[in-house]
Amino acid sequence: MEPMYLSIRQKETGKQIKKLLMEHGYTVKDVQRVMGFENPQAIYKWISGRSLPSLDNFVILSRLLHTSIEDILVIDGGIVRLWGFSFKLLV
Repeated sequence: MEPMYLSIRQKETGKQIKKLLMEHGYTVKDVQRVMGFENPQAIYKWISGRSLPSLDNFVILSRLLHTSIEDILVIDGGIVRLWGFSFKLLV
């Protein structure tokens, strides 16, 4: 098997989260309520690209935005070849 190289582009993922929230008409306060957070700092860190949501929070975001986690993440990476078949990397 060939080595896999994968990198989540954190700043670009933050921009993607911000774009998707705007497209759906959600505010940071809306996301804060849905996530059950006491304050919005974590969400501001996500959209600024300073941090990424946990896997659990990615699942909630994907459901809130009616999209897949893969459509939220901005990833540098490629296709893995295994036994002659191509598999798209999923995160």
